[in-house]
Amino acid sequence: MTLNCHLRALCAHVPETVITNDDLAALVDTNDQWIVERTGIRRRHRLADTENASDLALAAARRCLEETALPARSLTHVLAATCTPDHLSPSIACILAGALDAGPVMAMDFGAACTGFIYGLSLGRAFLAQAPESRILFVCTEALTRRVNWQDRGTCVLFGDAAAACVLDSEGGEGSARVEDVLCQSDGTQRDLIVVGGGTACRYAPGDPVDDSFFISMRGRDTYKHAVRQMVQVCETLLARNGLTMDDVELFVPHQANIRIIEAVGSRLGVGAERVFVNLAEYGNTSSASIPLALAEARAAGRIRPGDRVLVTAFGAGLTWGAALLRF
Repeated sequence: MTLNCHLRALCAHVPETVITNDDLAALVDTNDQWIVERTGIRRRHRLADTENASDLALAAARRCLEETALPARSLTHVLAATCTPDHLSPSIACILAGALDAGPVMAMDFGAACTGFIYGLSLGRAFLAQAPESRILFVCTEALTRRVNWQDRGTCVLFGDAAAACVLDSEGGEGSARVEDVLCQSDGTQRDLIVVGGGTACRYAPGDPVDDSFFISMRGRDTYKHAVRQMVQVCETLLARNGLTMDDVELFVPHQANIRIIEAVGSRLGVGAERVFVNLAEYGNTSSASIPLALAEARAAGRIRPGDRVLVTAFGAGLTWGAALLRF
């Protein structure tokens, strides 16, 4: 039996407030040249004090449902990938389902950090294999600036806030993309390389001040090595098991974390810069929202045409990594 999982109406949303490299230079010992040379990032977007990750998700989700002309009550599932939820509980998915008046859908969050979009595609395929009539609203939303230590120049320059939403179903339709294959992997022995704090391991009593364990920490050099190695490996494995090479891929959309990682992965896969989509300079690392935001921009810019095969890959805290093949 052929597994049909189609991605429809990929819509992104970013907050209006922009933080430039010069803005960061006023907060921490850094400058525009230093940031651009080491990361490729020039700007990033930050949610307002009155907004949360669920608000970004809701904006993207409403746009997605409007584009598909689907009523919220037609949904069967709401899935949310995030490592920066509003609360440990309730989930963003439940908050979103309630705000949309989606009714008694199955709603849940899951955490795979920057690999969240790819993990979500795998989950969506599994739900559709079980019940092909399912209609899944899938959102990736991150409020990473709420977990940034603005005194740590090694991490505060990297992250921005964003959300993206799509519908996964068996039907597809005009403008949709078929999820041809997905491969997700992890290595929990390297869990300390990237940590987003704020969970129950941060032991606070009422009135205690927040300490450094609340914020993002990352061992940059080790992360770089693992990211490049694992993204290359998972892409090669996914292509090989589908009888494909990079020559069969029209566009490569990697996780937008760092320009040096993107260039190293592209070089090792043998894909020219003209077939790699990069929007890192404008948004920074938006974790799970990174790839769907890039895909939405690539389509809007005409970089993805009907019939194109697109390879996406990501790497994140966990450690997690994965890749997916999409056919538009």
